[in-house]
This record gives sequence, C-alpha cells and structure tokens, in this order.
Amino acid sequence: MSDARTPAQIEADIISRRKQLAVVLDEIGVRVHPKTIIGDAKAKAAQSVDRTAGRAFVAVNRSVSEVKAQFVAEDGSPRLERVIPAALLVVGVVGLIAVSKRRGR
Repeated sequence: MSDARTPAQIEADIISRRKQLAVVLDEIGVRVHPKTIIGDAKAKAAQSVDRTAGRAFVAVNRSVSEVKAQFVAEDGSPRLERVIPAALLVVGVVGLIAVSKRRGR
C-alpha cells in the first residue's frame, strides 16, 4: 500500500498552500502597517484615559455620597443638627471675607 499522490493532487496542495500563505502575509501586512500601529496606539491611549476618568468619577461620586450622608438622613430629610452649624460656618467665613475686602479698600 503506497501513499503515492498524483501530480494533480500535489499541484492542488501547492495552490492551497499558496492561498493560505497569501492570507497570512496579508494579515501580517495589515498588522505592521503604520496606520494600524497608530490606530492601536490611539485605542490604547483612549482606553487608558477612559479608565482613568472612570476611576476619577467613581472617587468623586463616592466622596459626594459620603458628604451628602453627613447632611441628609436615609429618609431624605436634612439633618438639621449638622446643616445649621455648617450653614453658620459658611455665612461666617463669607462675612469675614467681605469685611476684610472692605477694609482693604
């Protein structure tokens, strides 16, 4: 039992291998093309910026929620025992700034 192939089979294999090789070479050409490399770099940079912005948003949102929790009860009503002193402090600071600016003139 010989596993001899005919010349037509060998030629068909060669043609098939050439087509496969052409596809691989085209893929390599696309991957190493400067536009592809630049596009990949831009995509990675954009992804990094998005990730950083997302982290910043989460951090700010968490901070705002923590501050809000200090001044608003779970039922949504204001915690007057904390709101009133904070409001008085803000009014006092603004008043001091206004007085110091008037004296500076």
